[in-house]
Amino acid sequence: MLTLRQIEVIRAITVAGTVKGAAELLNVSAPGISRVMKHTEDQLGIRLFSRTHGRYAPTEEARDIFDQVTAVFQSVENLQYSIRALRAGGGRTASFAAVPSVAHHVFPAAVERLRHQFPDLHLNLNTIKIEEAIDYLLLRKGDVAALSYKLDHPGLVMMPLYSGRLLAIVPQGHKLAGVEALSVNDLVREPMIGVDPEDPYGRILAEPFRQYGLRPDFTIQARTGQMIATLVGQGLGVAVIDELSLAGPIRFPGIAVRPISEPTTFRAYAAFKADQPRSIFADRLVELMRAEMNRIAAGRPAP
Repeated sequence: MLTLRQIEVIRAITVAGTVKGAAELLNVSAPGISRVMKHTEDQLGIRLFSRTHGRYAPTEEARDIFDQVTAVFQSVENLQYSIRALRAGGGRTASFAAVPSVAHHVFPAAVERLRHQFPDLHLNLNTIKIEEAIDYLLLRKGDVAALSYKLDHPGLVMMPLYSGRLLAIVPQGHKLAGVEALSVNDLVREPMIGVDPEDPYGRILAEPFRQYGLRPDFTIQARTGQMIATLVGQGLGVAVIDELSLAGPIRFPGIAVRPISEPTTFRAYAAFKADQPRSIFADRLVELMRAEMNRIAAGRPAP
């Protein structure tokens, strides 16, 4: 049985017409090519090339072998092309989703790096609510969803990505803007902007108040951290928000960000369909999101 190396040498001699030319094509020494060729002819028991005027030409009895060698080599080249295309994401489409807090900065930053690694990959990106993630994954609308809430569902696998904190935001010039760290007791006395406490994201933001038996009166309810920050910047109230919603180069004008005195937690997860194999693109996106979240956590000032 011929090896791929022997097939490569046979084809190189056929293309170049000389042992020296074949050696240059394969970037090896001419004596090495001669040894492989002699061993191959001894192994097959036939002469593959005849030498005329210093050039090598396939012998008549070996024509069928050369036809097969050409076909095998073409198949190997096709395989190598397919591997290169896969590495670049060619001909593939990946669908990913994230909740607004992750979609604000972390998700686009990870996608940008993913695009550099797989430049030919087609992407379908979505921003979803936490409660939409189950249908998104179980109905195979996407490969992975980045969430801020751990869903308990037998059809899903939840992978921890990040553990961070909540922050207080107040309008610049507000009396609380001059305080180094704010207590939930300070915030609850002010007009507050927040998310419905019955909403999964709203429950996360309201948890520091709930732990101390406080019930914030939201004079304005909004849906996303970004909208809340914008409303605070317009002087309409104070709020609690997760730090991922404030991350990145895009700043919200008119707000002062302060740590919360009481312990707070904000977590992020990658959710997958349990019985669906993960693509290399989904796994890489998760790695890139985790790296960006860790970078944000490392760069935050101590409370």
